Amino acid sequence: MAKDPGQHVVPGKDDVTWDGESISYQMYVYFLMYKPQGVLSATEDLRDPVVTDLLEPEDAHFDVFPVGRLDKDAEGLLILTNDGQLAHRLLSPKHHVPKRYLVHVEGRLGPEDVAEITKGITLEDGYQALPGDLTILESGRTSVGEIVIYEGKYHQVKRMFGVLGKPVIFLKRLEMGPISLDETLQPGSTGQ
Repeated sequence: MAKDPGQHVVPGKDDVTWDGESISYQMYVYFLMYKPQGVLSATEDLRDPVVTDLLEPEDAHFDVFPVGRLDKDAEGLLILTNDGQLAHRLLSPKHHVPKRYLVHVEGRLGPEDVAEITKGITLEDGYQALPGDLTILESGRTSVGEIVIYEGKYHQVKRMFGVLGKPVIFLKRLEMGPISLDETLQPGSTGQ
């Protein structure tokens, strides 16, 4: 029985029990979340619900943060962790980690849109976005496609399609680097 508050525990070596049950230490935790629409990619907000509010009670005590952002009205893959090095590797502009999205837009997508995204679009503020990849899945009055981008500027996908004159009406992140959204997850739920 430990009574000294200054006593140190060596993870992996010392066995710590509470009420007869072994307690394990986990330095880093990783949650894959299917972020629903209407929830902020943040750890706190005074007005709107945030992704950490969606964690199960037994997971809420971990000091996790979202890796990157998804717009409030977007849904899909979001990684929550307390591993700053992983977050840096996935978000650092020098790594150009691919992010794949399902996108629904107003207007007909065509080969000219694929060409524009492939060469890199100049956004309305003058920023030159890196070249991306667009695959058209359906083309009509509203169109559906999958887009891969290699950076994550503010509202980038929406801004890219805005320049093309095709406003985004639905956006869902499917992949971030080698990590894919688990399609068995329901919006608002997590997996490890």
